[in-house]
Order: sequence, then structure tokens, then C-alpha cells
Amino acid sequence: MAELWEKHIRDKLKELELYLLEEYKKNHPEKEIDCAEYEREFKKRFRNAMKELPLLIEKTTSNLRFYRGKGNKPSLKIDQRLRLLLISQLAGKSNRMMAYMAELFSVITGINKSYKTIERLYSDKEIDIALFNLWVLMLKKKNVNEIDCCGDATGYGLFISKHYCSIVQKLKDKAKESDNTKKCFVYKFALMDLSTKMYVCFGTSMISERKAFDKAMQMLRETGIKINSIRLDRYYSHPCDVNLFPDSKVYIIPRTDAKLGHGIHWYETMKSFVQDTMKYLEEYFKRNNSESGWSGDKKMFGWNVKQKRADRIDTALFVRAIWHNLLRL
Repeated sequence: MAELWEKHIRDKLKELELYLLEEYKKNHPEKEIDCAEYEREFKKRFRNAMKELPLLIEKTTSNLRFYRGKGNKPSLKIDQRLRLLLISQLAGKSNRMMAYMAELFSVITGINKSYKTIERLYSDKEIDIALFNLWVLMLKKKNVNEIDCCGDATGYGLFISKHYCSIVQKLKDKAKESDNTKKCFVYKFALMDLSTKMYVCFGTSMISERKAFDKAMQMLRETGIKINSIRLDRYYSHPCDVNLFPDSKVYIIPRTDAKLGHGIHWYETMKSFVQDTMKYLEEYFKRNNSESGWSGDKKMFGWNVKQKRADRIDTALFVRAIWHNLLRL
């Protein structure tokens, strides 16, 4: 095919719906999960994370210096606060129960604080800096510089009675923007490096998945990581989304009303989709790694967030992303 027309895109989408997708699934059956092997691998990764964590916290906080004005100084050092916050999310307990647990382990850790102290950690600006330093340090440790990646979003319930997956199944893409889901869920978008399965950036929003995506892109710019290729779901299949990555190979499934005339990068992406569809799908469906990542995170931390303030919700989800990466060092 020497030249691409909009009709070629529409025809290929029809073929995809009628038989190409089924053909791809037959040639690429889903692998069955070996639960015993998964548990052994998880145990190994968890032990390694526990081994690495003290050294990482020391490196993260050793050179941090903060200017404080008048007022009470924190009763805990920055490394103690960071450690307590990480343990708090991992334990999955309420702040009150976590305070009781901290008292129980105070003989070992030397940390014994009230539940209010633990809650304040989630809005501690110094903790935010330490978390970002820890994030960058882990990526550097795994030499994450230039990546092939995939991206996806999920939602965490703010109420125990609201489950994101059930709402999404009913509303589909409308759940990502609907007023019915606002103030019930917090959206989280993350890009995952396919090689290490680590998140390289993420964003959260109480408003929409798009807002979370925009925050993730801002964080990506701050890390300076280069993207060689990226896979995104149909929610991000607009030309403006593809053109955000002018130097990257982008894999998306175009919408039924997709048109040309949005620049050379969009044209080349559509041309690749039309001319070599099966190979294109092989790359696109590597996006399933993101879904597997969310599934693992929710098995570990649950599908809801206990914090209520927006800034504290952000911190809670940041800590969960930290643990996700720690388990892949």
C-alpha cells in the first residue's frame, strides 16, 4: 500500500472486529498462572525489598536538609517518618490501629506515636520530597533510562461500598469522566517499563482519568526518562495523545471516526496499524502488563483508600507505587 486513506483505517477496524482479533487470540492464548510459582517468586521479591529498603532510605534522606521557621519541629527524623509511612501503607491498617502496632514494635523500631501523628505524615511536605528522591533512586538502581513502556489507569474507592471495577463495567469509558463517579473514586494513571515492570511515572486525580494522565506526563518530564515505544488504550487514541510522543513508536487502536491530517507522526502510526496489523497487535497487547500490575497492587493493598483529604490520598497512592517498585528491584 503506497498511500494511506481514511477508508483504509475504517476497513481495518471492521476486519479487527469481525475476525482479526479472534485470530490474534487463537495464536496468542493466555498463559495459566502457576499459583505456587507466583507465591515463591513474590516471597523472594519481598525478602529482597526488605533487604534493600534500609539502605535506600539512608541514601534518600542522608543529604536532605530543610529550612524551618518558627514553630514546633517534627518529633521524628525524616528517615523515621519515611519508614513509618511506608510500613503504614504496607500494613493496610487504619491510622489508629497502626498506632497500636507502632507501640507494639516500638521496642525494635524506637518509634511510638499516636494515630494523629501517622495521619499527618500523609500531608508532610518533607515526606513528599523524600518519596520522590526514593522513587528516582530506585529507577537509577535498575538503570531505567530509555524504555519501552505501557500505560493504563485504574480507580480506587473512597468508600467501602463503592467498587471501581463494577462501576466501570456498567458505564464503560463514561466512568472515566462521569459525575456519578466523582468523589467516589480516585483515578490513578501510571506508565510501566516493560523490561523491569517498574512504574516510571504516575498521576492521580479526583476528577478524571485524563487529569491523572496529565500529572503522570508532568512527572515523566521531571524524571528525564526517554520513551522508545508506548502502548495506550483506546481512551488515549486521539491524534493529540499520539503526538505527545513525537520521538516514540506509539501503539493504540484508533477510534471508528479516526481521520488523517494530524501530522506525520499520526499518519505513520495509522499506516503501521493498517499495513502490519498482527505484528502491531502483538506490540499493542503488551499493554496487558499494566493491567497485571494494577491487579497485583490491589491484591496487596486492597481496592480502596482510607485517607479522605486529596493531598493525603495522593501520598497514599504514591507510597503504594513505591512498594510496587521496591518489589521489583
